[in-house]
Amino acid sequence: MKVLVVNCGSSTIKYKLFDLLGGEKLRESASGLLDRVGAEMSTLTHRRDGDTFKLELKARDHREGLEAILKILTSGEYGVIRDLSEVYAVGHRVVHGGDSFFKSTLVTDKVLKVIKEWSEMAPLHNPANIAGIEAAMALMPDTPQVAVFDTAFHQTMPVEAYLYAIPYELYENYKIRRYGFHGTSHRYVAQKAAEVLGTDLSNLKMVTCHLGAGCSITAVKGGKSIDTSMGFTPLEGLVMATRSGDVDPSIIFFLVRRCNMTLDEVENLLNRESGLKGLSGISGDVRDLRRELDRGNKMAEIALKVFAYRVKKYIGAYTAAMGGLDAIIFTAGIGENDWRMREAICEGLEALGVEIDPEKNRAASREPRVVSRDSSKVKVLVIPTDEELAIALETISILSESSKR
Repeated sequence: MKVLVVNCGSSTIKYKLFDLLGGEKLRESASGLLDRVGAEMSTLTHRRDGDTFKLELKARDHREGLEAILKILTSGEYGVIRDLSEVYAVGHRVVHGGDSFFKSTLVTDKVLKVIKEWSEMAPLHNPANIAGIEAAMALMPDTPQVAVFDTAFHQTMPVEAYLYAIPYELYENYKIRRYGFHGTSHRYVAQKAAEVLGTDLSNLKMVTCHLGAGCSITAVKGGKSIDTSMGFTPLEGLVMATRSGDVDPSIIFFLVRRCNMTLDEVENLLNRESGLKGLSGISGDVRDLRRELDRGNKMAEIALKVFAYRVKKYIGAYTAAMGGLDAIIFTAGIGENDWRMREAICEGLEALGVEIDPEKNRAASREPRVVSRDSSKVKVLVIPTDEELAIALETISILSESSKR
């Protein structure tokens, strides 16, 4: 049996197909990314058995895109299955489930309706996630679909962590509160870190740092999220590629009144023109900033320093919130691949018991690993995230629970 994972962005479809080997053992058999959905021509990068194929095709929308992917997966030339009936279930990443969903769930018409109601809170993500679900339901009507929510892992936050200090009726009437995101990744790397350390997850106090184009940091105590940096939307928290992260809310009023900007323009500024891109005036990609830094570009240096400082500050805050710290986990594009950023973040955390090992930290590896000194009280780990694998495991778990009812 196979489990297909679909992760739809506004103009992309990322997918992985897993073989179910029994129990919770899965093996990836194919994966890929369809880029530029809705453009005149889309590009599909498809991987199978160590081979990579690049194809151009037309995908006017997510349904046509997913249809093309399913044809590739079942084709004689590129495929790994003979028929779609081999697909046991489809797991979908859904960014925002609000406080309506505390766990992953089978998709029904009612569930889909609720997901649509939360789209206003994640306008860049939920509509695309919904498009993927609807496409899969249309193309594979007899195959169970499971929604796995980024927000679900953070539903264990206590009230003092998720409430904002605004009139309480705004929470009651409009559900304005901290939700948090990247939950699937935070949960996955926390579980993996416990395995690497050989310690029961329930005994650990960890800070998980998901650092990519979007960034968030979570306090994980006893395997549960007790606080996280993203809030009502994915805009709050750390400095990101193009998002501002934490700013004084009065800046918005200033921009409207003094700079004559509309609210839509301010929203675009904070989401797409800020962060590393806005600070540096160069790019939101850390790799570009590293190249500019090597050329002596001062603004690239400042942007990277601000990024590292913000992460460091959150680690300190979450250590206090948990009453201690056993491990720091780095994951996602920057967290996994930029050893200089990890060093910059950990520098100054010696008082917490953090001793990073320069040699281990700079060694290239795709495997989960400890990069702190043996003497370090707080262990520092690099754990490659695999959200698709986590979604596949969640999908199997939900269907198993459903079959027992």
